[in-house]
Amino acid sequence: MATGSEALDRIVERLKGTADPKRRYEYVLWLAKKLDPLPGEFRNDAFKVKGCVSQVYVVGQLVGGRLHWQGDSDAAITKGLLALLIQGLEGLDPATAAAIDPAFLGEMGLQASLTPSRANGFLNILRTMQAQAQALAAGAVDQAPSANGTAGASNPNPVSA
Repeated sequence: MATGSEALDRIVERLKGTADPKRRYEYVLWLAKKLDPLPGEFRNDAFKVKGCVSQVYVVGQLVGGRLHWQGDSDAAITKGLLALLIQGLEGLDPATAAAIDPAFLGEMGLQASLTPSRANGFLNILRTMQAQAQALAAGAVDQAPSANGTAGASNPNPVSA
């Protein structure tokens, strides 16, 4: 199944080809460690993912017509799942990111290893990222609040869902 993102397809194939659930978790934790720190100004309700037990923040920006993502979570596994989505959606155009079918989540084989609340949180992170991508595609980037809460008209400008 192709997602529309080559990077995401590679991640799905890698996880799908791993029979050991422990190895999948190790990969997700490794991704968490690689995630760049999120600047403090984005740790606010405007960028918080709703419906997650953990504290999760994700920020989408449009840079040269392509999506750039930043994010963080206070839980290691959730941070790894966020990192997986950031890596998979990085550099896509907003329409492609918004159109990704969440069915790939089941193909990775992670859901069998995740608690229901964590699996739901993973879907909520994806939906938040897709909503931000749609807002960026619709031109909301020019009206979005900047990190200091004022409206800004310059790119790149983060958008909250």
